[in-house]
Amino acid sequence: MFKSLFEAAQNSAFKSPFTSANCQAATPSTPLLPSAVGDASRQLTPNHNFAAAATAQGDSCEFGSNHYFVLCGLGGIISCGTTHTMVVPLDLVKCRLQVDPAKYKSVVNGFRVSLAEEGVRGLAKGWAPTFIGYSMQGLCKFGLYEVFKVIYSDAIGEENAFLYRTGLYLAASASAEFFADIALAPMEAAKVKIQTTPGFAKTLREALPKMTAQEGISAFYKGLVPLWMRQIPYTMMKFACFERTLELLYKYVVPKPRADCTKGEQLIVTFAAGYIAGVFCAIVSHPADTVVSKLNQAKGASALDVAKQLGWSGLWGGLVPRIVMIGTLTAAQWFIYDAVKVFLRMPRPPPPEMPESLKKKLGITGPQ
Repeated sequence: MFKSLFEAAQNSAFKSPFTSANCQAATPSTPLLPSAVGDASRQLTPNHNFAAAATAQGDSCEFGSNHYFVLCGLGGIISCGTTHTMVVPLDLVKCRLQVDPAKYKSVVNGFRVSLAEEGVRGLAKGWAPTFIGYSMQGLCKFGLYEVFKVIYSDAIGEENAFLYRTGLYLAASASAEFFADIALAPMEAAKVKIQTTPGFAKTLREALPKMTAQEGISAFYKGLVPLWMRQIPYTMMKFACFERTLELLYKYVVPKPRADCTKGEQLIVTFAAGYIAGVFCAIVSHPADTVVSKLNQAKGASALDVAKQLGWSGLWGGLVPRIVMIGTLTAAQWFIYDAVKVFLRMPRPPPPEMPESLKKKLGITGPQ
């Protein structure tokens, strides 16, 4: 299935609302031959021909190619795996605040109690499933987002891809996260079990056989539905809010066009847009995050049972540390992801511009 997705994305006539393609009908008498400068025209379907733009000078791959999508997945592994592992101590305290607020009364108190009981090393509990799980999630989240964004933009056409780009970001990110959570669920379950169940296990190698013996394979996927409830809204906000915030920052805040900004300045704008997106991500996904934490601690309970037990106010336990954690995480992830693209010399399309065909229809002149 993934192979067909990559092939469809690679052959998209509208690879992105951010790039311009010269689409024209070829007459039967006109052969489709590469031009002298390296552009290649290829026929996509019997009714569509696409004159592919040459890869920009210095780029390591062509936008929308399989190579491009693989490198996007690699960027997702690096950005998600490293950042989530870095904040394991804060995540540990956040989870304990959610599942045992009577014992862990605040962030500061949570750190104090955890240090007193387990020492500094105890704050790193759950780092292995965190690194493995979120690396796998990052691979699917970022890699498949780029794939689905291309597929959906092709399906609705270049003009609609610009007009309804927010919906495009939401649909592509939701589709990517659906698969990303399937990859994440087993390690997320193990992480929460290690962090919130005293005496259960200290390491991933110790936790996995115990979980299998107690509940079977269902132990690793019983939190998948609430994980979807948490992560899909989070990721939709993460990508859509980031993309639109980035667009607005370049339009209204940054004093010069993106093309005139240095790579370092562009990365700073990326970090700012990522942090703004992260704050909103934390808020919209927090109730489901609380349910996931409590569910993986409570044996045999359902998501609905946990939600009823916690009540409305209980669903918002640990929100402040999660805003700090997710805001920082999201900003760092976008920064690292974009930095990986810079380092690997990948195409980095600018914010979207209205297609010329749409400008003509609307009678608009000049940039929009």
